[in-house]
Order: sequence, then structure tokens, then C-alpha cells
Amino acid sequence: MKTVLPLVVGAVIALLNPAQGRTLDAIRASGVLGLCAHPNSLPFASKAADPPGFQIELGEALAHELGVSLRLDWIITQYQMRSAGCDIVLDVIADREAQGETRLRISKPYYRTGVALAVPSSSALASFQSLNEHTKVGVQVGSVAAMIISQRHVPTSTFGFESDSLDALSNHEIDAAAVTPAAASYFNLTHPDKAFRILDRDESIADLNWNVAVGMVRPDDALRDTIDGTVERLRNDGTIDRIYRRYGVVLHTPK
Repeated sequence: MKTVLPLVVGAVIALLNPAQGRTLDAIRASGVLGLCAHPNSLPFASKAADPPGFQIELGEALAHELGVSLRLDWIITQYQMRSAGCDIVLDVIADREAQGETRLRISKPYYRTGVALAVPSSSALASFQSLNEHTKVGVQVGSVAAMIISQRHVPTSTFGFESDSLDALSNHEIDAAAVTPAAASYFNLTHPDKAFRILDRDESIADLNWNVAVGMVRPDDALRDTIDGTVERLRNDGTIDRIYRRYGVVLHTPK
């Protein structure tokens, strides 16, 4: 997902103006469910709306189940979330410690992901364990993957966005890109002539694997329970899988 370094100003605004979460009754009374999303972060979300991104499509499905319409609140960093006044954020890490600063309440997880390696089809690399001092890996600046890979004395090249590291990989500037499977899968969908192999995530590296859930901004119990039930229904009837598959992403069951 396209993200930028946290903005100090945004953090100050968020702390000075902590938005109060809305109840399920308030959301239904207003007729809208607010979703915070990045305006330029395909396959996750896009303000251009063609395609809109799987977060927008899933948000619309959730809103439909709640009997309301979806309102999009465009943000660049998580620190803008509370001042934006949205009700939910999608594709958040389903871990209370990871959400410590955001103070989001998290739903039941709906898929599992993490950091994978995208490599050229001709690459001899087979796993994270194959990386060595001769393999340069593209990583997002400030990411956990950047720290872990560097600790293994593997040379890295830092990028602001996952898409930038995938472009560098396609231009043979690096040997592998440490990215989410979603980003790599969408690249393959939109660049079939340059498709990469996506190596399996290494579940032995706990910090590079996580479950994904709906993040809720200070929900009441009724909203939390309703979101949980809705996510379960949309998983069971295949809606969530179908949405992500349109972006080339195959979801894995949460653990």
C-alpha cells in the first residue's frame, strides 16, 4: 500500500482533536458508513475510481449489509484518521499491540498476509533463506522487513512505495522486492508481460506475517458485533474472495 512517513503535524492534530466514534444507531440514522482510505494506492484504494480498489469494494459491501451508503474519507497517513471522522479502516493488522497508536478496535480477521518476495521468473531464489550478501532486495523505507533483512547482512535498496520497488525489480535494478502479496499480485495482473514469481511467505518469521481485519474507530459493542457478523457472512458466501480476486489477489485463511 502506498504510505508516506508519518507527518508530525498530522499527529498533533489527531492528538488535539480525537474524534469520538459513532454508534451503530448513529451510522444507520445518518445513512452513511465512513471509510478512510488512501487516494492513490491501488490495488487497495484509488480516488480515480477506475478501478476503485478492493478496500472500496469491500467497504461498499459492508455498507450495503448495514443498510447504508459508503462515504469515502481520503487520508494520506494514519494520523489523519481521527480528524477525518471515518468509522472504519480496512486491511489493518489484526493485532492490538500493532494498533496501539491508532487505538482502533479490530474485527475478526478475514485473511492472512505479510511480506513476500517477488523475484524474476528466471531467479534462483526460492525463499527468504536464499537471500545472501549478493542479493539486493527492495524494501519500504522504515519497514520491519527492511530491518529484518538488513540484520541478515543482505544488501537493500529502500523505496517509498511498494510499486516503486516492483518497478525497480522489473528494470533489473534489484534482485528481489519484499512486498505484500497483494501488491505483487496486482503488478502481475496489470503487467502480464513482466510477471514475477511470488515466493511463499516465511511463517517462521513472525513479524513478517499477520492477520488482516476491519479497524473500527471507537465503535460501540453493537457496531463491533455487527461488523464481525457481516465480515463472517461475506467470507462464507465468497464475496470477499471475489472482490480480491478481481485484483489478482488470492486470499489465505487467517491463523
